[in-house]
Amino acid sequence: MRDGGIAQIRPLRTEDCAALHELIERSSERSAYLRFFTGGKATAHAYADRMTGPDYAGHALVASVRGRLVAVAEYIPIPDTGRADIAILLDDAVHGQGLGTLLLEHLALDATTRDIHELIADVLFENTAMIKVFDDIGLDVERTVDQGQLRIAIALRQTPRLLERIQARDHEAERASLARVLTPRSVAVIGAGREPSSTGHKVLRNLIDGGFSGLIHPVNPNAAQVAGLTAYPDVRHMPGPVDLAVIAVPARRVLEAARDCAAAGVGGLAVLSSGFAENGKAGSERELLRICREAGMRLVGPNCLGILNTADDLNATFLPTTPSPGRIGLISQSGAIAAAVLDRLGACGLGVSSFVSTGNKADVSGNDLLEYWEDDPATDVIMLYLESFGNPRKFARIARRVGAAKPILLVKSGRTGSGGRAVQSHTAAAATPDTAVDALVRAARVIRHDSVQDMIDTARLLATQPVPAGRRVAVVGNSGGPQAMAADAMERHGLAVPELAAGTRHALAERTRPSAALGNPVDLTADATAGEIGYAVRTVLADPGVDAVLVVYTPPFGSGLEETVRAIAEATRDAGKTVLACLVGRDELIDGRVPAYAFPEQAAAALGRAADYAERRARPVEEVTPTAASDIRAARAVVRRDLAEHPQGRWLDQVATARLLECYRIDNAPSLPVDSSDAAVRAAAETGLPAVLKATGPGLVHKSDIGGVRLGLRTAEDVGKAYAEMTETLGSAMTGAIVQRMLPEGVEIILGGVNYPAFGPLLMAGMGGVAADLLADRAFRVPPITLAEAVDMLGELRCAPLLHGYRGRPVTDADALAEQVVRLGHLLDDIPEIAELDLNPVIVTPTGATAVDVRIRLAPASPPDSPMLRKLR
Repeated sequence: MRDGGIAQIRPLRTEDCAALHELIERSSERSAYLRFFTGGKATAHAYADRMTGPDYAGHALVASVRGRLVAVAEYIPIPDTGRADIAILLDDAVHGQGLGTLLLEHLALDATTRDIHELIADVLFENTAMIKVFDDIGLDVERTVDQGQLRIAIALRQTPRLLERIQARDHEAERASLARVLTPRSVAVIGAGREPSSTGHKVLRNLIDGGFSGLIHPVNPNAAQVAGLTAYPDVRHMPGPVDLAVIAVPARRVLEAARDCAAAGVGGLAVLSSGFAENGKAGSERELLRICREAGMRLVGPNCLGILNTADDLNATFLPTTPSPGRIGLISQSGAIAAAVLDRLGACGLGVSSFVSTGNKADVSGNDLLEYWEDDPATDVIMLYLESFGNPRKFARIARRVGAAKPILLVKSGRTGSGGRAVQSHTAAAATPDTAVDALVRAARVIRHDSVQDMIDTARLLATQPVPAGRRVAVVGNSGGPQAMAADAMERHGLAVPELAAGTRHALAERTRPSAALGNPVDLTADATAGEIGYAVRTVLADPGVDAVLVVYTPPFGSGLEETVRAIAEATRDAGKTVLACLVGRDELIDGRVPAYAFPEQAAAALGRAADYAERRARPVEEVTPTAASDIRAARAVVRRDLAEHPQGRWLDQVATARLLECYRIDNAPSLPVDSSDAAVRAAAETGLPAVLKATGPGLVHKSDIGGVRLGLRTAEDVGKAYAEMTETLGSAMTGAIVQRMLPEGVEIILGGVNYPAFGPLLMAGMGGVAADLLADRAFRVPPITLAEAVDMLGELRCAPLLHGYRGRPVTDADALAEQVVRLGHLLDDIPEIAELDLNPVIVTPTGATAVDVRIRLAPASPPDSPMLRKLR
């Protein structure tokens, strides 16, 4: 809810009757009047009986907070109109917490699944709170006056404003819920032993030594005091409210401790104890989460290192040292990785604003913390070490928004292949789960790294320097070898080391020794003094053709390390451009703001990633045009019919495939299915000559390799003969064939898709035909995508020049191909039952882009969570 509390929403049940009557009794006379008008509570009680009776014609939801039913909302369909009446009753105690809006969101989404397109609410003019709920929901609302009341009609059509409002409300609620955990006023440590080596004692000691200004309560039933503080037998005996409870007891006692916290009204838990899902005890973890959900507590962990917030002097971890304050927010599923990252950041002179070790991630996840850090004034850069995504689509939505202002750095472990999946399409074989992660984070403007060290290197740059305005880098230093290595590395990472302006070179020549090389890199020689290096840095920073400067210094030459570092600091103090250094053999921070790397390759890689991020952030975000509802309905009807006949799914036949593509206006060459030589001859007469004959069969992926494709059949007799020969060659693997008219020569492109239950759909484009697997020239995106994104996607391919007239070839209709990519992305996004899909090849000619071989496999699938549905995972 708006204050961070948790409400549980579910359908109304018959056994809720007594709780409904209690809700009505708790309601004020005014609340009953506003809901039931002049009937008041008497009408309300009678209506509660009807709602839970067998003849109730409506659909109702109830909301509970801390186990008590506090709200009921309903809609009653008006027969044969597509409209429904709506009403909401809230407990007076939860007014103003956004619960009415939450219920309306859920009701509206449920109503759309029952072909309701408009909700009608009759509201008294004085019920300003409910009128505001309807006005603020984000849907199109129309007001009329009817018999002295306000009639509000709510159109159930998704609008960009609706999604924007839902995300804003979700952000407000998520941040409020985590504020209880990350900025607590009081902390209880359950399991605070007297033995200094125990985990609970370490947490208690860190809280005390870290200077936490709030109340600290040790919980130990066997001690009156721990570390000089009064100890309590359990949280229920505390003298005041507890915002955060850190649980550090054996796993067998955690559930009991959590129940005590629930009874005491604790705001949130950090469970450090191991022995849950990671040890095969998922049931215990689910029960822990259930306790927290019902009590309205957020849960960090279990099996975690704890929570740290340097802005509030909160160190509720068992880390051996307290990290320094800084501008980086850090989340890690691995406590060991987190400890190493924090130690390394500290060694480089950097600190963190806050840190959360999520452990098993039963509740609080990276998505939640991104919401918190988005407008946290203490956080400029976000670092994530993840082993899994809880809700990848939600991650992408949040990260894309947050990453527009704050860099998000990611290391995702588990770079595995397809895991031995029995795939039968080119796309599914190429699109590994790790490929899906790459596409996901790219769409979300997240900077992915191969190693933790790479992530630290990038964080050091982005936490201390402005992002580069471009890719032009000047390299200045005293050592030709490392500078040449730096220039090579810059090129590898997509950066340019351009020639400096004539004025810059002239200014350098005036104040440097004759032996200096004044191109780019600027090699001042090993004898260069600190003053010469400082002057050269200031001079190249003033060059309008330079976006960033890398200073390379090899100690102890020239004036020595200490004096040279001072000169670099002085020269860059008012730079206004991105500056970084390579102090060969040393990783540190110069003047608290210029990152220095031990080797030039580190610096180049970090700068390249920062430049990539800056370019992605600068691109305007375009809205994806949604698919027409009629097209989606038609496509889903095709899928429903086929899965009704084939519940386990199958490779679609040619007729169903063509029908599905037609719903999305994806250009597909007319194909006639045939099952004999005679049928092939008749089909060729209908499609026209010359003809193409292709074998069909569920296992035939590389048909051309085994004689399953015959091109350029010029006569009907050629077609009949080809069918007979193909049957003899392929045997039972061939279940039939299709006949198509031979298309003009063009560029062969493969388009495809695969759907991962954990990630959703993935869209692929690449070089098609027989070279599809050999050259592996592919690009991936998470659909749906815009036309501009489709153009960028195709532009990444090494074969892209073939589309634009390479070496005298005809210029093709690349725009038509991009349109096909967009439509295919919508198909994959709208229809999760499409498990695998190949359009290979799509023939791109000067007049269009036509798929000539299409394979689609359907499989049962759960619908993805709607972005319109707010819920905790």
